[in-house]
Amino acid sequence: MFTLHPQLQADTTLIKKLEVSQVLLARDSRYPWVILVPEVENAVELHLLETDTYRTVSDEIRFVADRLYQHFQPQKINIGALGNMVPQLHIHIVARWQTDEAWPGPIWGVGEAKPYPDQEIMAKTEDFRNILK
Repeated sequence: MFTLHPQLQADTTLIKKLEVSQVLLARDSRYPWVILVPEVENAVELHLLETDTYRTVSDEIRFVADRLYQHFQPQKINIGALGNMVPQLHIHIVARWQTDEAWPGPIWGVGEAKPYPDQEIMAKTEDFRNILK
C-alpha cells in the first residue's frame, strides 16, 4: 500500500493525481516548484521502476515540465530526483530564472524557504491545477 513520506506530507500540498503520480506543490514561494511522487510502494529509484511505469512517469515529468515552461516562461526548468534526505522516489520540477537567489546553483541550501501564507495556499494550489489541465 502506498503512503506518502511524512516529510513530503509536511512540505507539500496535493495539486492533483496523474495516472501514476501525485503532483504536489512545494510550499516554498520563491520558485514555481512541484514534486511528482509515483504512487509505487517502496519506490526509491526512477530507473528501478517497472518498464511501463517508468515510461508513464517519464511522460508525466514531461507533461508537468512542459506546462510549467509554457506558463511561467522560465530560462530553465530543473528536474531532479535526489532522494538523499527523503528516500521515497520523488521528482522535483522547478522553474528557474537568472534572477532567482540560487542561480546558477541548485535551489537547496540557499536562503530560507518562504512558505506560502495560509490564506494563499488554496488559491496557489488551484492556480497550479489550472496550469496542469
